Amino acid sequence: MTTTSTPVDVFPGWAQLWRRSRWFAAAAVFVLLTALLISGLGGHREYPPLDPRDTDPHGTRAALHLLEERGLTTRTIATEAELTAALAEPGTTVVVPFTAPMPSRQLVQLGRQHRGSDSRLVLIGPDRNALAAITPDITLVTAPDGEPLYRDPLATDPGCALPEATRADRAELGGLLYDPGPTDVGCYAVSGHPTLVRHTDPGSREIVVLGSARALTNDRLDEQGNASLALGLLGSRRQLVWYLPDYSNLPAGQEPKSLTDFIPAGWNWAAVQLGIAALLTALWRARRLGPVVTEDLPVVVRAAETTEGRARLYHRAKARGRAADALRRAARHRIATALGMPLSTGEPEPTALCAAVADRVRQPATDLHALLYGAAPTDDAALLRLTDQLDALERQVRQP
Repeated sequence: MTTTSTPVDVFPGWAQLWRRSRWFAAAAVFVLLTALLISGLGGHREYPPLDPRDTDPHGTRAALHLLEERGLTTRTIATEAELTAALAEPGTTVVVPFTAPMPSRQLVQLGRQHRGSDSRLVLIGPDRNALAAITPDITLVTAPDGEPLYRDPLATDPGCALPEATRADRAELGGLLYDPGPTDVGCYAVSGHPTLVRHTDPGSREIVVLGSARALTNDRLDEQGNASLALGLLGSRRQLVWYLPDYSNLPAGQEPKSLTDFIPAGWNWAAVQLGIAALLTALWRARRLGPVVTEDLPVVVRAAETTEGRARLYHRAKARGRAADALRRAARHRIATALGMPLSTGEPEPTALCAAVADRVRQPATDLHALLYGAAPTDDAALLRLTDQLDALERQVRQP
């Protein structure tokens, strides 16, 4: 009679899997719901600095709201065609807050299109190239090394006869410094140089240059005379147009420079050489470690503690079948050794083992087969009974 052992299913049940993973599932659901809530709310839209639609501290929505309450028409444009049309419209104030990213061709075209119009062009922080192309009479103040002079904005007296400045009185001006032309009006001087310059042509064309837009932003509009100055500079015409193109879509060769563009090429090679040197040093130090050295454990763990630890793990996982299989396998090996039976394949032959044990202890072979190769216990009490029966059988075999 050939008998095979019953395979032990070590795969945990669905109820056990649910108990183990329910907290992880709850955390995943919470994260998913939070993400959906955030995406549903839409988050906060990002605007560039000085955007008239932005209500953040660095936006200019407050100033435009005041102008709209006074009856002005305001809008934002983003293309060169719209800028050309706005400059041609009578009674318009056009604000260009960023001239540095604009290519030289567009700056020259802007200066040419503005000539002969009655619009007011407001330039915020224009650099040397923008001034040369649009209003050459105004020059940028530079340091001895050629870099533009910059002063932090602070409350300053106007010191000029410009109507907008005299009504506003003290305001927070600063930033870049300029030298006005012979017929220009310079106001709010810092370190002896104006930070606001108005240039007028014999016609009605007018250009206002601001070294900093601090007085126009939402968080500083209510300080000093900033609000009055902003309303005066931006509200002198019937409509206000704010030019904010998407500079991320400029053609090749016209992108704004990033920080890495200002790093000299030699520094890149130096970084590569330092990386290679660090790698070689790591390899050199690793070779000095030598072969792996084995050491004795600092603490000797008793076999009983190891057995109790494994038993607790089996009990926590409710792996009664696996525990019973381990107990039966160990008992079969010890009984076969006590009876002098061969273990050529790692396990004694079931029929021969049961027959030999039956002759030794005078019990039916079928009962011994059920004990040594039976089904897994269904509860902890059955597992304990199996342990006692295997222990009693082993004692009977050794001492019949």
